[in-house]
Amino acid sequence: MSYHSPTYGKVDLEKLKEIISVYMGQDKKARYEIIVGSDSQKVRTNIYDFVSALIVHRVGGGGIYFWKQQVFDKKMSLKERIYREATMSLETSENFVDFFWTNGISKYNIQIHVDIGHNGETRDLITEVVGMIRGSGYEVKIKPYSYGASKVADKYT
Repeated sequence: MSYHSPTYGKVDLEKLKEIISVYMGQDKKARYEIIVGSDSQKVRTNIYDFVSALIVHRVGGGGIYFWKQQVFDKKMSLKERIYREATMSLETSENFVDFFWTNGISKYNIQIHVDIGHNGETRDLITEVVGMIRGSGYEVKIKPYSYGASKVADKYT
């Protein structure tokens, strides 16, 4: 599994963990937020592009982010796409939970940003998707506060 970064280019999972450790070690007094968000776009008939972003935000001092992409060749309803986005975010988060614990970064909770909100077609999915993510132990943000999905991941779909 490889991730991409505008700063570091294409990196594997081990290199990604190393970069994050070094980045967070540069300013141990800073407050950090770990954010995961996913987004999808229909590319053409029955082809969907999904992107998950991992963001390490040094509050008041910028941040770094990485993204991975998956393409699915299957007809999907909006509900299925939103659930797949949420599931990808959960999987990405789970990939880092052990890493954060073993590297002493455990005091940071991972936020999952979902591309749903009170306006538009996705409003009927809020209760279900938010419940699924909270039930998995993560803090969740929806639009307009879900910039990890609606800005960062969206940039690469």
